[in-house]
Amino acid sequence: MVDATPKARTEVRDRNFDPRLPQRRRKALIVRGLFFMATVFGLLVLMVLMIDVVAKGFSWLDWGFVSNFPSRNPEEAGIKSAIVGSLWMMGLTALFAVPVSVGAAVYLTEYANRGWFYNLIQLNIANLAGVPSVLYGILGLGLFVRFMALERSILAGALTMTLLIMPILIISAQEALKAVPQGIRESAYALGATRSQVIWSHLLPIAAPGIMTGIILSLSRAVGETAPLIMIGALTFIAFLPESVMDPFTVLPIQIFNWTSRPQADFQEIAAAAIVILMIFLFLMNLSAISLRNHFERNRPY
Repeated sequence: MVDATPKARTEVRDRNFDPRLPQRRRKALIVRGLFFMATVFGLLVLMVLMIDVVAKGFSWLDWGFVSNFPSRNPEEAGIKSAIVGSLWMMGLTALFAVPVSVGAAVYLTEYANRGWFYNLIQLNIANLAGVPSVLYGILGLGLFVRFMALERSILAGALTMTLLIMPILIISAQEALKAVPQGIRESAYALGATRSQVIWSHLLPIAAPGIMTGIILSLSRAVGETAPLIMIGALTFIAFLPESVMDPFTVLPIQIFNWTSRPQADFQEIAAAAIVILMIFLFLMNLSAISLRNHFERNRPY
């Protein structure tokens, strides 16, 4: 028996496929419509929440609100200590987390031998990135506040936030390094470059956009966290500015939590105003991440 020619087999396959084509297109349109409706629904909910917050807090936004310390009188309350505490927290967290996380990503990507131990480390990093933040707060309470006797200080809070964002930073830095073409490594090795020279002069400059984006987005998450800092005992009312890393502190999310827990309507409104300030702060950080990524992509060495 003679086999059918390739042309005949193609025609049979086309005849079997054509009757299902309209059905496939209908399913594609339905799925596309569902995804579009889900996107619109999420945007509408976000817009309603933002409009509600801005409407409640806009009348309280002035220079006095930013420059005053918290007060039991809503008309005199401000977020000065919370803003300074958030800046302290962000700076120390970046100082601790960025070098360790990028170094770990470089080692795992460029130096570590592939095997069961490497796979175990990668699995644990991925799992730690999904752990609820309150568990990091419990860890920080036991390790930094009690065992290391750092008390309720900025340093204890920054170290706790460092543990929180390190897995995310390591994963983002690893993905940025893996995205560098293998040919760049091989070309540099062929010209006699050492592995450290390849990393410093080739891989890190090329991977910088992805690494910087991951750093800023991770810090944005740390700035907006409340649960870990509540667990380690960050204060909700501070009428002074911290002068060292061992001083007590508060941050914007905790100040917002304190005001929203009060029954007076005025405190609910100044909490909304603080939420507006926090959203502007996070928006600027995300905008800076996009700007830095575009800058590094325009100025890539290759």
